[in-house]
Amino acid sequence: MKDIRNAIRAEVSSIEACDALELAHRDDTLAWIDSGAELCRIHKPATPPKHLVSYFVLVDGDHVLLVDHKKAELWLPTGGHVEPGEHPRSTVARELAEELKLALDEPPEAPLLLTVSETVGTTAGHTDVSLWYVLKGDRHARLDFDTEEFHSVRWFHFDDAPLDRSDPHLSRFLRKLATHHTFGPKS
Repeated sequence: MKDIRNAIRAEVSSIEACDALELAHRDDTLAWIDSGAELCRIHKPATPPKHLVSYFVLVDGDHVLLVDHKKAELWLPTGGHVEPGEHPRSTVARELAEELKLALDEPPEAPLLLTVSETVGTTAGHTDVSLWYVLKGDRHARLDFDTEEFHSVRWFHFDDAPLDRSDPHLSRFLRKLATHHTFGPKS
């Protein structure tokens, strides 16, 4: 388990903070990792009350895929809780298959963003430490999604993302994404 903790620490350390908030989140997360605390959720919905999440955002040009999440009652990137002993990039592959019935062609790059936030919705009251990974998507392809977890899935132009009903850090992610990535032609 020490190896996976070191790998998670390296993943967090690889993130170049885009602003003071992300720097504070990164420093807090590194201290949390170094404390020896349990990093993964071991009992649903929130034990321990702070745990690691891997978001993965499918991007096509200037569009992102978001899901209307039933429990969070928000439009969110796809993703899920990191399991004990699992690398966050492995979580991306597992959750991509579970949530969207897609296979990962190659391992994702290092996460673009790190956030720490309190959850809302039907499972409110715990802290998610979220690594935000970027995956290339195709907004014209048909998507098969987990209807138990999501009401629907939808591609949003960066300018039209439902920021008032989404993760509180989505706007920061989109700003950072716009300066770091291009996936396909803008349209």
